[in-house]
Amino acid sequence: MKLSLCALILGYLLDLAIGDPHFLWHPIRAVGALIDKSEKMLRKVFPRTEKGELWGGACLVLIVAGITTGAAALLLAAAQWVSPWLRLALETVMCYQILATRALRDESMKVYDALKTGTLQDGRKAVSMIVGRDTDRLDEEGVTKAAVETVAENTSDGVIAPMLYMVIGGAVLGFFYKAVNTMDSMVGYKNDRYLYFGRAAAKFDDVVNYIPARISAWLMILASFLCGLNGKKAYQIYKRDRYNHASPNSAHTEAVMAGALGVQLAGDAWYFGVLHKKKTIGDPDRPVSVEDIVLANRLLYMTAAAAILIFGCLKAVLLLWLA
Repeated sequence: MKLSLCALILGYLLDLAIGDPHFLWHPIRAVGALIDKSEKMLRKVFPRTEKGELWGGACLVLIVAGITTGAAALLLAAAQWVSPWLRLALETVMCYQILATRALRDESMKVYDALKTGTLQDGRKAVSMIVGRDTDRLDEEGVTKAAVETVAENTSDGVIAPMLYMVIGGAVLGFFYKAVNTMDSMVGYKNDRYLYFGRAAAKFDDVVNYIPARISAWLMILASFLCGLNGKKAYQIYKRDRYNHASPNSAHTEAVMAGALGVQLAGDAWYFGVLHKKKTIGDPDRPVSVEDIVLANRLLYMTAAAAILIFGCLKAVLLLWLA
């Protein structure tokens, strides 16, 4: 347990230092390939009926989560058998690969740079790399809002939630979380292809993110005060708008972000050529500006720092108490 805590802290620092270089292989690509191959296999096994696709999707969750978690556990066990120091090194790299603080900042800042120095089309292209919605209809404010919303939602999904799972169960539990989260991002859509097949993945992702989303929101409120944003308004909008989303979890951190920045987020959006009517989050105290992407990332980094400090201290106290 002590090695896992050290690995998480070192992995967090590695993430901040080097992010996610595109020239390096990433294990989540293997998880994505496993999801793709498993889906093709299961669609051949189960009938293309509502019930058949629901069962196929449930089997997908079991297969992908089981194989991913088992593989992580076996790798760490083998490393531990060789040397505790090898295990520490391997788990550090695994923790680093699970976290996405620097990558989230870098990708959202590409949108900022595109809007500041390029054209609207450049901004649409940059934001299309980090959102699932249609971007060809977005104006500059829409592109900016999409980037800010992505930073807000992924503060939980990409940083705080995996960090929490790793504090509890090390990199093994972290990879379990990433497997579930990746399945949701690949098959958890309400379209003709995945309405039934992707339902189990989407619902399971809601379950594993239920507590982390709420912890993330409270950490973001604290971070709002610490980094000079409007912490009082962040709390007010969180209490009012945290359920203004079809997902039981997504609006929590978006509500804090909207309040902290003093802007209105969410609202109607296009997906696969279809307009989806959505509630807004926050108050339109001022128009969303490109600089809000910078402020969103400031809040992201402060939230991550608060989380690693608080989680680390709590885990250290628990380890001392159990010793």
